[in-house]
Amino acid sequence: MLDMINISAIPIFLLIFVRVAAFFVTLPLFSYRTIPTHFKIGFSFFLAFIMFYTIDSPSIVFDEMFLLLLIKEIIIGLLIGLLAYIILSAVQIAGGFIDFQMGFAIANVIDPQTGAQSPLIGQYFYIIALLFLLSVDGHHLLIDGIFYSYNFIPIDAFIPFQNESIVDYIIKTFNTMFLIAFQIAIPIVGCLFLVDVALGIIARTVPQLNVFVVGLPLKIFVSFVVILFFLSLYVVLAKNLFEWMFQSIRSLMQLFGGA
Repeated sequence: MLDMINISAIPIFLLIFVRVAAFFVTLPLFSYRTIPTHFKIGFSFFLAFIMFYTIDSPSIVFDEMFLLLLIKEIIIGLLIGLLAYIILSAVQIAGGFIDFQMGFAIANVIDPQTGAQSPLIGQYFYIIALLFLLSVDGHHLLIDGIFYSYNFIPIDAFIPFQNESIVDYIIKTFNTMFLIAFQIAIPIVGCLFLVDVALGIIARTVPQLNVFVVGLPLKIFVSFVVILFFLSLYVVLAKNLFEWMFQSIRSLMQLFGGA
């Protein structure tokens, strides 16, 4: 039995398995608590087993450098998945902007997938975005991303941490995520701002009318109507968000590879 197992290939397989497993720890859709842990480990194992026979890798032995390579693989997998999660969080941030204007900011719900509190409209947009991601086979593209990451970051190469462009790129991506969130929320937030202006004018012209009683249901009604009309625009923005997410992951891997 031992003759059938290539002992020298075990370190390479462990490095591949660690990168894939770390990638699924932070990747959207695959990292959720609703997916069983043993399924994540098994899927990572068999995916790493397939990738082991398709990746050109040098001979690696268990020495003092192997621990550093192991830490490097964990960092790469976590950061690539975390970047995708940060970009996709723009949808929930946009929902937070909308909820604050609608008056739903106090009524957050617990997201069963992540265990964190999320805004109502943000959770609604987030579910639509995930369904859109699955409908266009975006989860396959994410798996392709970790597969082709070895073309940019070889298994025996180290990350150039002294490269300041990596930190600058992550900060720029984080700023762009807030800009996209604002673009998603601006139609509804802009309409609610006009409603607030109208209520302010009514409060000055008709002092007998209690705008606090009328304003809240009116803003909720206007918000749902505007969301219904701008839902097609949101799908287009979600499509652009996913394209930018895949492009950002590719650019980050190029920076990790020293390109």
